Amino acid sequence: MRKHINWIILIFLFTATGLSFLDRQALSMTIIKIQQEFGLTDVQYGIANTSFLISYALMFTLGGRLMDSIGGKLGMALSVGLWSIACGLHGVMTGFYQLVIFRFLLGMGEGGCFPGAAKIVFEWFDEKKRAMANGIAIGGSAIGAVVAPPLVILASTHFGWRSSFIIAGAIGIIWVALWLCIPWGKRSFKGRKLQSEPGSKTIPFLTILKNKEARILILIRFLLDPVLYFIMFWAPKYLNEQRGIPFEEVGNLFWIPFLGLGIANIIGGWCSDKLLKRGSSINAARKTVMGAAALVTISGSFIARVSSVEIAIILMTLVMVAHGFWITNYITAISDIFGAKGTATVVGLSGTAGAISGLLINPLIGYIAQTYSYTPIWVGIGFMYPIAFLILILFIPTIRMINFSTAANKI
Repeated sequence: MRKHINWIILIFLFTATGLSFLDRQALSMTIIKIQQEFGLTDVQYGIANTSFLISYALMFTLGGRLMDSIGGKLGMALSVGLWSIACGLHGVMTGFYQLVIFRFLLGMGEGGCFPGAAKIVFEWFDEKKRAMANGIAIGGSAIGAVVAPPLVILASTHFGWRSSFIIAGAIGIIWVALWLCIPWGKRSFKGRKLQSEPGSKTIPFLTILKNKEARILILIRFLLDPVLYFIMFWAPKYLNEQRGIPFEEVGNLFWIPFLGLGIANIIGGWCSDKLLKRGSSINAARKTVMGAAALVTISGSFIARVSSVEIAIILMTLVMVAHGFWITNYITAISDIFGAKGTATVVGLSGTAGAISGLLINPLIGYIAQTYSYTPIWVGIGFMYPIAFLILILFIPTIRMINFSTAANKI
């Protein structure tokens, strides 16, 4: 078991990110029944979702800092344990205020998931396998988004809507119990000793905030996350209202882009690692894949202009595939720069920036769609990744590890 412990850990991370998306989507699948039972309004449902997003945004940073401070093993156990309990509590709620509280707790737990996964991957995989490992770890989220609707509907149909939350929460608790049984120990790669529990001080928080590379990476996430949130939250509405697809049939099509995302997370990492093995530098490998992904996202500008629904779905899938290539190498680049002492913190800060940007941009998206059309939004999406890539190559000319114990950080 110890020989392949890193791959066992990776399977657990894949499962954890999948559970995070399964648990958060259970509400959207069951909200109609919940509204009927408790008489909740759409405004109250919106407040519950905002409660989740606020805590999720905060805990991306706080959870990332927690991971860097107490270590990935314990940090992930606390994260998954908290959100699993919160998910299970949805199954026994009796009204609106409990729903708001439980959604807030769910966001608190889930906020630490992706920073923790990035930290653990850095600790257990060397640089030539790290990108693909990151792709597998975060790819679970996309697969979770694909399987959540049928699984939640199946459980709700046979056992009632409460069962979908209780079963999902129970699975998470089982995950925590098995996760804590993994013999963690230490790893070393080619003379470089890595310790997977905190054995040295983390990079000071203010030092990270003053670091130019950290600020640029946070800015990039702030610019790009609204694209993903738009496709997740608004594309189904667009397909229904602008493309005339019946609401019941949207689900039969909308899983395709997310499946493409999950596969691309893994392939994008594999491509980057392959370039490294063929002699490319870390900087060249990560940026080559990210640059190619940025070019592919230009296809998003044509989504509103094509006449065929099938082609529109294909173009959405291309954008999500490109995002999968991009985000895997983006997170891997963070670990390449900040190492075990700062990866989770920077991933957390960037996730918080993206969530805040999503909260700010969503009302603007609604205004543009209502006042004009979805066309300017789709056109804008096609240029966001190329702009972000230009910022990356201009302000981070070389992706390389920073030695914070000796380097003077430029402000």
